[in-house]
Amino acid sequence: MTRYNEHKADGLASRLIRLRNRKMALILNLNIERPLQMGKNQHVVPRADAWAVRGEGNQRDTSKHDTQAEAERAARTIAINQKAEVLIHGENGRIRERNSYGNDPFPPKG
Repeated sequence: MTRYNEHKADGLASRLIRLRNRKMALILNLNIERPLQMGKNQHVVPRADAWAVRGEGNQRDTSKHDTQAEAERAARTIAINQKAEVLIHGENGRIRERNSYGNDPFPPKG
């Protein structure tokens, strides 16, 4: 066999393997082409007279609440629906806590 034919055979074999893997993924109802998409992370942030929930990258607050606890509950509900994270900021504006409700790549064992 010539080098050209060997190279062509290797390329054909790798294409067949990719096709077989894609077919197996479809059979198992998996999508190997596109990872699971997560929604926007939700931030609980202080305001002058209240606490607000704001989606990451948004210019406007999603909702305003009298207490931080109320804002945390609202952000958690949104994050669960969108499979995202909640980042809770303290009164100084710095992140003090974060909770993941999405496709966590490294879930804790046990």
